Amino acid sequence: MIDVINLNKEFDDLKVLDNVSLKISKGEKVVIIGPSGSGKSTFLRCLNKLAVPDSGQIIFEGKDILSDEVDINEVRQEIGMVFQQFNLFNNKTVLQNIMLAPVHVRTKMLKKGLINDITKKEIKEQVMEEAFDLLEKIGLSDKADVYPVTLSGGQKQRIAIARTLAMNPKVILFDEPTSALDPEMVKEVLELIKITASKNITTIIVTHEMGFAKEIADTVIFMDEGKILEKGTPEEIFEHPKHPKLVNFLSKVL
Repeated sequence: MIDVINLNKEFDDLKVLDNVSLKISKGEKVVIIGPSGSGKSTFLRCLNKLAVPDSGQIIFEGKDILSDEVDINEVRQEIGMVFQQFNLFNNKTVLQNIMLAPVHVRTKMLKKGLINDITKKEIKEQVMEEAFDLLEKIGLSDKADVYPVTLSGGQKQRIAIARTLAMNPKVILFDEPTSALDPEMVKEVLELIKITASKNITTIIVTHEMGFAKEIADTVIFMDEGKILEKGTPEEIFEHPKHPKLVNFLSKVL
């Protein structure tokens, strides 16, 4: 589904990604681990071009998303992202946050004639119904009309995940989704990510939660100094690590 080929990225002469290549299959759950500053988040951001690599290719369903001929906004409808700091719109209610993107996209499709037999008003009603359904599933239907500033960190992150799911993406990227949360809020967010990952959505997660990585991953990637140093099943990575840097890393975090 995603084929990353020889990806390189520098910031001010610092090599953040060094010739990274990786194949990700449809429905695969990939967890990326490694020390801070190893290039994990930059790699994730490259996968929907929020960071632009200096060289290399990212082939998503047969198209190089780094090509100028590919409309990256269309790609981002299919590759959703959940951020560390939630990135909710504070001037919009919870319901408006979830509805914003799907209403925009479907209205645009209506104008282009890609969908018909529906009015703008009906699109809004349809999306609102779907948004309420998502809020019920994540246990926050009572928060539909409040603003994000009134929510806890865990609630904000669950809303951010619901907002991404509202687009029915084929891939979801999670960039350290629990790192900004208080410890007691981490569990509820990880539970929601587990449910999301079980829906056959291709899931790529950067996380420091090793127990969670063991439980959810099909494949674990260990990165350091901008390189993929080891790749394997959770059992291979956590029980039988080979690279000295991975052995050292695990001795500090487990």
